[in-house]
Amino acid sequence: MNTFPDGFRALVIGASGGIGQAFVALLQANPRCSEVIGLHRKSAPRLDFDDEASIASAANALRAGGKFHLVINAAGVLHTAGFMPEKKLGDLSYAQLEATFRVNTFGPALVLRHFAPLLDAQRSVLALLSAKVGSIEDNRLGGWYSYRASKAALNMLLKTAAIEVKRSNPQAVLVSLHPGTVNSALSKPFKGEQIGRQATLAVHEMLQTLNSLTPADTGTFVAYDSARLPW
Repeated sequence: MNTFPDGFRALVIGASGGIGQAFVALLQANPRCSEVIGLHRKSAPRLDFDDEASIASAANALRAGGKFHLVINAAGVLHTAGFMPEKKLGDLSYAQLEATFRVNTFGPALVLRHFAPLLDAQRSVLALLSAKVGSIEDNRLGGWYSYRASKAALNMLLKTAAIEVKRSNPQAVLVSLHPGTVNSALSKPFKGEQIGRQATLAVHEMLQTLNSLTPADTGTFVAYDSARLPW
């Protein structure tokens, strides 16, 4: 992380998940990183995408500690005990659409609102974990309606926020980041254990990509290997 200042501060939202935990661990092990804060439903301060007020409250609680050089949202949902990704139009329901959008879109949108003002003015990156299946242009197989749509909407919110934030903080970089297939709870029902990379490797790759970003990259959709993805 040599493009970040010595003693940089990092924040990981969704730090209780497999990818989030790996982000926290690798950043804690980085000698240039002075502090890593992980937020989740049971952290202090608490941040829960099912509780809108908790997002603002967490940001306010951290404001006094200073600016952040790296903010990563690693929270997301593809399936729960109550639903799996929809395979056809006949599977669509308000309940699943709303639950998926709440975690994948609405929560991250409020992260943009409340945490973008906490970005350092000299060097900072805010990354929202998205997914290649959220690319409209790249959609060739169909299915996974809620998940695809929630990530496509997330990408639009990120792009729009990047334009606004650039006016007040031109050095800040806001990106949608595709992690690739990772061996995690999210991918487990879809052969993630066989085809996915270990979370530590995936996060190492993503951190290398985030380290390479410049202000010219703000408002883009990038993959873990730095490839630019179509919207």
